[in-house]
Amino acid sequence: MIRTVLPAEVADVVALHARARATYYPGGVPQDGTDWTASWRSALARPDGRVLCVVEAGRIIGLASFRTPEGGPADTVKLFQFHVDPDHWRGGVGTALHAACVEEWQADGTRTAVLEVHVDNRRAQAFYRRQGWVAEPAGPGHHHLRMRFAPARE
Repeated sequence: MIRTVLPAEVADVVALHARARATYYPGGVPQDGTDWTASWRSALARPDGRVLCVVEAGRIIGLASFRTPEGGPADTVKLFQFHVDPDHWRGGVGTALHAACVEEWQADGTRTAVLEVHVDNRRAQAFYRRQGWVAEPAGPGHHHLRMRFAPARE
């Protein structure tokens, strides 16, 4: 089942986020001082954003957080977070979650979606390309690759 994350589920969201991120940092997830619980609470509370989840057997196994980026065009959405529990990779969870995002974007009149993915996260980059995302050129020294997606019009 795909639905909106409930504020009471923030601890489960943070735990899944940490498990998924740990897979693409060979030296471990950087400790940059980010309070991920506060960050996710903020994402859940934003009236201009959405946080969807995939629930299986009562457990959140996938997450997607998106909204119009600050200062960006009203018909553009940024996918800020997209995570699938590593125990559920290659099982269709990410594809179903992505399709749910696209459905919402189309309903909202979104013309373009953007995201940034860590340059070392080749698995995620390949997933996004399979979904139709296209990489944009990045300058030297960037730790993230910017990608763009245009949801098909009905």
